[in-house]
Amino acid sequence: MKKSLSFLISICLVLSLVLAAAAPVFAKEDSEVSKIIAEAEGMTLEELAKKAIEESNGAMFYGVGNSSRGKTALPLFIDYLKTIDPDYNMEFEWQQPKNNKIFDQLTADSLKETGTFAMTLIQDGNQIQSKMVEPGILDTFVPLEWAEQNDVKAEDVKFLPLQTLNKVFMFNNTGDKTYNNVWDFVAEGEHGLYMDIDSEIVGKNFLYMLTEDQYAAWMREAFEELDDDQKAYFEPVIEEMKMDAEDLGLGEDGAYALAWIKLWVESYSEQTDDGPICNILVDKSATDQFGLLVYSKLRSVEESDSVSVKNVDVAAYQDDYEGIGGYGYCHYLFVTDNSPLPWTACAFIAYMTCTEDGFSAWGKDMGGYSSNPDVAEKIEETYQHAKGGYVDDESVFEAKNDRGYEWWTEEGKLVLEDPEYCSSVAFTVGSWIELLTKYTE
Repeated sequence: MKKSLSFLISICLVLSLVLAAAAPVFAKEDSEVSKIIAEAEGMTLEELAKKAIEESNGAMFYGVGNSSRGKTALPLFIDYLKTIDPDYNMEFEWQQPKNNKIFDQLTADSLKETGTFAMTLIQDGNQIQSKMVEPGILDTFVPLEWAEQNDVKAEDVKFLPLQTLNKVFMFNNTGDKTYNNVWDFVAEGEHGLYMDIDSEIVGKNFLYMLTEDQYAAWMREAFEELDDDQKAYFEPVIEEMKMDAEDLGLGEDGAYALAWIKLWVESYSEQTDDGPICNILVDKSATDQFGLLVYSKLRSVEESDSVSVKNVDVAAYQDDYEGIGGYGYCHYLFVTDNSPLPWTACAFIAYMTCTEDGFSAWGKDMGGYSSNPDVAEKIEETYQHAKGGYVDDESVFEAKNDRGYEWWTEEGKLVLEDPEYCSSVAFTVGSWIELLTKYTE
């Protein structure tokens, strides 16, 4: 079995190289939209707004995205344009395809000379890279103010993130069990609640990212903090993974990442959505259960005698916790390469990423961080997520006190999605993951 597995991985590596060599080079002359973007990147939001008014007054704007809140942001954007021209008006429709169909929808629309969709808000960096960016279906526009706030040059930004969202480990605290190390979540007999990696693909990207050198090192470092009895349970699996890590071309700590991934995939309890996971964990009857879920779900918990945010702890907030606290992925903004309203799309993207009002559709959620440091600071001043669990100046619901993006990415050791890395290992590590047997209850 081991030999056949190594052989299959070797075949995957060879095929990936062959496919890469044989893949078509997506090179084409600059489109009219890309030329507009190049000009737009040197303009302020107000200058873009005036261009948008000229282009789309009385028009119909179609957007498509993974977040329904684009539908909330668009009327705010129209109101902003009306402050410049009170006679401005634009109709709009925002679509949110289910079951990962957004890629099919954008691909089909790209075949038209002039598309239907003006822009998109989209997640899953791996598929965006391979299916959208490399074929030239989507174009990145970087607003001038956003680049200035982040102290970067537009040409150095490949994907423009609207925000980073985090999924974090939480556990029900009504019993005596605690989880002080990321390896505790894959210990014998544990079955974490998690959305299936084949239904929410960013969850698979999380597993891909664990094999990247920095994050694999974090897994090793957390393992080294376990006691001898705990290590004895995991060591045979780590040893077993060493050859696979070498076959897959991973770094020196790759076996630790693969061991955790194997144990996780073969143990987690598949759930339909993060909402139900949250509802289970906050009930006092969910003693000794844990999950990996979107942090912001805690905001919607309705307190009762049996249900309370007090019943859960965020694992990474414990002083003695070791290892990763969860993972972060982005909602990215793009202009379609055949956009019917490119100036308006650019102005809308600048509005969402460079103003507090533009980001407000997402701002009320903890665990969702604007990519613009200036906007992020204003959002925190308005919503005070750091004190999200306070009632009358007293911290009542500790788990809701969001420690913020910088804490999560540094002390909280959030694993961050890198689209290019995910795309580079999707065939190799992805094929290896497909060989694992998922847990069934």
